Amino acid sequence: MNNTIKFVLDDNIAEIDFSKEKDLKPTTTVLNYLRSLGNHKGVKEGCAEGDCGACTVVIAEPGQNGNLNYKSVDSCLLFLPMIHGKQLITVENLSQRKNGNIILHPVQEMMVNSFGSQCGYCTPGFIMSLFALYKNHSKTTREIIEDSLSGNLCRCTGYQSILEAATEACKKNGEDHFSDNKEKTLELLRKISINKTAIMIDTEKQTYFRPLTLDDALMLKKDYSNAVLINGATDIALKQTKKNELLTEIIDLSGVDELKIYDAVDKGFYFGAGMSLENLKAICEKEFPALYNILKLFGSLQIRNLATIGGNVGSASPIGDTLPMLFAYKAKVIVQSSKNKREIDIEDFIKGYRKTDLKSDEIITSVFIPKPEKNVYVKSYKVSKRKDLDISTVSLACRLILEKDNIKEILLAYGGMAETTKRAKKTEDYLLGKEWSRKTIEEAMKIVYDEFKPISDARSSEEFRKIISKNLLMKMFIEILK
Repeated sequence: MNNTIKFVLDDNIAEIDFSKEKDLKPTTTVLNYLRSLGNHKGVKEGCAEGDCGACTVVIAEPGQNGNLNYKSVDSCLLFLPMIHGKQLITVENLSQRKNGNIILHPVQEMMVNSFGSQCGYCTPGFIMSLFALYKNHSKTTREIIEDSLSGNLCRCTGYQSILEAATEACKKNGEDHFSDNKEKTLELLRKISINKTAIMIDTEKQTYFRPLTLDDALMLKKDYSNAVLINGATDIALKQTKKNELLTEIIDLSGVDELKIYDAVDKGFYFGAGMSLENLKAICEKEFPALYNILKLFGSLQIRNLATIGGNVGSASPIGDTLPMLFAYKAKVIVQSSKNKREIDIEDFIKGYRKTDLKSDEIITSVFIPKPEKNVYVKSYKVSKRKDLDISTVSLACRLILEKDNIKEILLAYGGMAETTKRAKKTEDYLLGKEWSRKTIEEAMKIVYDEFKPISDARSSEEFRKIISKNLLMKMFIEILK
């Protein structure tokens, strides 16, 4: 193990030795690191919680067929060791200087031509999201563009001019000086990866581990049972950025490739706990369309590029977007320690408000989702104050089997109605065996209205949540009736 990280920045290998850099700690965010440099002030802090996109940067790493994969991420949520072995790209890297002249990158040029910037505070973040879009999509649609920009907020210009800039820029097929320098960048990344070792950063107040294998991660969790586990850190990072908590022991699983794979078997799919939600979304569109529809509304692209399925399950949040869906799909959570392995039904895994059945020496390694039978209806709904980049007010995932117009099986999993994701058992009991009709659903709506006692908070009142819970039942009925 070593306490040094390396990454590519400004076409050179940057190295940080935490034993020497007293102003930096292992949980220093990439945002704050860049702001400490003299020539990377373009990245801005707007919210420090991944909600505005002003801090967006792009991370590139080797992919298949000798190419580089480009991903937009929120640098306010990214700890420095998480970019080890990757290329860090900021807005300052996009333009070029030739013969004394500044040549703008195509996305910058189009932003200027479409008058897409006004006060300019959010512009670098938009530019970086546009750059990632430019590198990943030579043929775009309005839906793809809006998804790429959903994590960036602008309060001056409005979005139409920025959408126009994206449409025009992406006609150039992703070619730019990054394409020309691809081999050089790959060679720099290869130099870093030659001596691929685990990282241990031990400072006066923090100990940070970044293992490379699952076995090593399990041994670390055994020896450091109180250590906080992170992978994408989109949730845990908020403890530092918003609550000013000191994370004294951290085990970073983002370097464990074994946790990022998935395995298709006859009965379903095992998704590695370290798989990003964006990768999960791409894989599950055909087999699990209801989950796909929820993931389309999960945070933003920057968040989904970091957040993982294991992290979302492990947080046990009562408003976690994936949990109701995993209830409806009857998923199982696979956990491991250095000694054994357990497979737990998702409903049994969630024990209380942000509490799970995970033991102190265990790690979530994968999530198994069975293939639903052909006669099973699975639906997902999310209600929030805005469509994109918002936390659920109430969510509902439904599982339904009909037999001769009677309800043979029904599962109704609600988020945001209790301290955990919870099934509406009384409503399910009433519906079971009943005729699938509007009259039946209207009676069920009365039951579900009184089944939960949700709280009132900044997102909604108790009464509003109760009304939503019953109206979503009717929405499900109408959709399936069609």
